[in-house]
Amino acid sequence: MKLAIIGSGMIVKDFLEIMPYLNEVELRAIYGRRGSEEKLNKLKSKHNIKEVFYDYEELLKSDVDTVYIALPNNLHFEFSKKALEYNKNVIVEKTITSNYKEAKILNDLAREKKLFLFEAITTEYLPNYLKVKELLPTLGDIKIVQCNYSQYSSRYNSFKEGTILPAFDPEFSGGALMDLNIYNIHYVVGLFGKPKNVEYYPNIERKIDTSGILILDYEKFKCVCVGAKDCKAPIANNIQGSNGCIYMDTPVNVCGNFKIIMNDGNTTLINENKYDNRMVSEFIEFINAIKNHDLDMCYKMLEHSLIVSEVQTTARKKAGIVFKINTPTVINNKVGVNLL
Repeated sequence: MKLAIIGSGMIVKDFLEIMPYLNEVELRAIYGRRGSEEKLNKLKSKHNIKEVFYDYEELLKSDVDTVYIALPNNLHFEFSKKALEYNKNVIVEKTITSNYKEAKILNDLAREKKLFLFEAITTEYLPNYLKVKELLPTLGDIKIVQCNYSQYSSRYNSFKEGTILPAFDPEFSGGALMDLNIYNIHYVVGLFGKPKNVEYYPNIERKIDTSGILILDYEKFKCVCVGAKDCKAPIANNIQGSNGCIYMDTPVNVCGNFKIIMNDGNTTLINENKYDNRMVSEFIEFINAIKNHDLDMCYKMLEHSLIVSEVQTTARKKAGIVFKINTPTVINNKVGVNLL
């Protein structure tokens, strides 16, 4: 894989830490703004990246075959779409796009061109998550599902003082639902599919959700997903059935060890994850799928991403959280449009 990295934020640094596990990846390029020139060149030198680009179209004309897009949420659509139009495979960080319409456009384009389009969502590829899915029948009839990802944001104090950073900015498709609760949605939808109804009850400050409670109705059972950036609490994820429950005390994007606790008192601690870094498993799967031209696997995961996108879009709209239409964005110093 000849990979280009798009962006230079914290998640890019996390990704570069797992490169020793990705022997088949050649870091051909990294792209960013001129204002990040010093940071980009440091990353280039430290990680043996072949070239730095400041012009996205010039990068797409190069011999890279795959781009990893790690930009603010509002830029995911246009950067992914442009890459697909240049016949590049795309790995795009969560959340795949700002809304369902954009996600559907990318899905259709990738399928039309027979290209790979992956949403980088660690949960779905972790061995512990796959084990949870395997063990679900032992719980009997599912009754209640609860996920809580509450993490006081280091940016929240600045936000309260009036400094609006992308994580709390509707123009960047920010907020607690898009940043944290989206992991809970992926976790639940991956296990149980599309819910029958979606409701979202957020705490709103400066027109963005700083925390909120998402209710997913599966008719035979109910699910509560909490995502908070303005307060914190111990992480707790429970799947409760008529025979017992699965309890996990790590965020669902990590899926650390978990307990299966049966009604008879029998408790088993399980941990089948192979790597300490949560990102390794997903990228190994992406690389293998592209190497083996396994489009069926890719499009199956894309169907999952579409359902998640539909759920978050519905939740946000019902709660009155609006991401601006026709928000100006910039590629190569040219003003573009963010289609919402």
